[in-house]
Amino acid sequence: MGAVRDPERWRAALYIRLSREDESDGPSESVSNQRAMLEEFARKNGLTVCGEYIDDGCSGTTFDRPAFQRLLRDIEGKQVNLVLTKDLSRLGRDYILTGYYMERWFPEHRVRYISLLDGVDTGEERSANDITPFRAIMNDMYAKDISKKISSVKHDQQRRGLFIGGKAVFGYRMHPTEKNRIVPDPGAAPVVRHIFALALEGASCREIARRLNAGGVPTPAVYAGLTVARPGPCTGLWSPERVSDLLRNETYAGNLVQGRRVKVSYKSKKSIRRPPEEWVVVENTHQPLVDRDTFDRVQALLRSRRRTRSRQYDFPLKGLIFCRECGAPLGVINRPNAAGEDVLYFICRTYQRHTGAGACTSHTARESRVMQAVLEALEQLWGAWMEGENLCGEALRVLRGTSGGDAGAERRALTARIGALTARLDRMYLDQLEGTLEREDYLRLSARAREERAGLEGQLARLERRPADEGAVARELARRFAAQAPGDRAVLVSLVDRAELTQDRKVLLKVRFRPPRREAEADRLQQPRPEVSRIEKKALCKLEQAMNEK
Repeated sequence: MGAVRDPERWRAALYIRLSREDESDGPSESVSNQRAMLEEFARKNGLTVCGEYIDDGCSGTTFDRPAFQRLLRDIEGKQVNLVLTKDLSRLGRDYILTGYYMERWFPEHRVRYISLLDGVDTGEERSANDITPFRAIMNDMYAKDISKKISSVKHDQQRRGLFIGGKAVFGYRMHPTEKNRIVPDPGAAPVVRHIFALALEGASCREIARRLNAGGVPTPAVYAGLTVARPGPCTGLWSPERVSDLLRNETYAGNLVQGRRVKVSYKSKKSIRRPPEEWVVVENTHQPLVDRDTFDRVQALLRSRRRTRSRQYDFPLKGLIFCRECGAPLGVINRPNAAGEDVLYFICRTYQRHTGAGACTSHTARESRVMQAVLEALEQLWGAWMEGENLCGEALRVLRGTSGGDAGAERRALTARIGALTARLDRMYLDQLEGTLEREDYLRLSARAREERAGLEGQLARLERRPADEGAVARELARRFAAQAPGDRAVLVSLVDRAELTQDRKVLLKVRFRPPRREAEADRLQQPRPEVSRIEKKALCKLEQAMNEK
């Protein structure tokens, strides 16, 4: 590399990355040697080093690395305007995102990038800069080759009946002396046998979960000592779904089952569930917890209870109404009345899944009454909105698909998200061409990404469109809300962000706009009010009388 001109202009950041696959490449890839090389270059050129950013053990196929993200924040804070790396692969091995940062993000933020061994310097015209895309592709191919080799080794181990998971299934533990082997866990194995015994007696999965919770039997997560980031009312409780998964696991019959999930790409941590016929099942690899006859009889019992849901109930508040106490979405149940007509009732799903465990209460209320209460509350707001020019503020932002705030910041956020989705589509297309992503998965994932991108582009277009007569548009929006909301779910969703039903059958409504202030409330509203989110404003709607079930 040549000398850096005007070194006093530059505030340098030393970026160092070492992934696990690079550890076998020799000492030249070590963190200490990368640091020494970068510090020597900075010293010879008189550069001011503002900080070191080290991602040790992070793959180059992803840019969601702690130190790299901190570097981007410091660049945005004008603390850094020069990034130094040992070579291009230290910046990243995903050639699409590497090119994005080198050719778009860094120049847009007035940042100079230098790769020492590759001779790349975006601050000068160099021939090495012209072949940078090809270097990035080679680095990407290296990561892909390493991924294939690792996957091949893991698949071979699975086919040979070796356990390659990080943690054994509940009821087993890792063998104390033999690697890749599992043995029964004395503490958890009796629980598994007890669950199979209850199933043989004819108990349903819901009944088994109720008995386990009543007996204080720890769940697999509790038994393993796993911490829950966001504990809820169901944390630490057995669920029917958990019991069903356990009863269907062939591992308890002595057959090792692996490969249930697979990553969509070597560049992504996201995984998808494989169909059962693609699982890797090796028979008689370890000591079973239940004999084969017991396992087969339990499967027959489970199949006998399987029912195909013949109806799905649609109602205007679907996906919008939640339990106030536990936060779970409310489901609906159908209870025909005396005339044989279908009547839908809301019910808390937490209570439905853990009846008798005390996790929550039923919250049972007739769907039609809850919907009527919501509409009455919204009609009161519409009446205030139709007065004068009340609608010119928040309502127009609803019309444009935004909830207020800095329009410039929102425009930048939408543009960045659209660019990220475009880059993701490019990666998926290349993965599909290379055979790492099945065509069916590519069509499904790309369709979803295109749909999301089209929606964001629509929001951006609405944000940039400024109506000529804001007052007329506002009044038209109010008229449309009042005329269509009772029968139009799309309009209702544009109004209501979230509805919550309390255990005494009252409705708390959270809307997507700030209701206008009435003159009668002027004096009260002059008093100091607590801070509320600038994104969403809450409006509390209480019913005059309790909605009791008939």
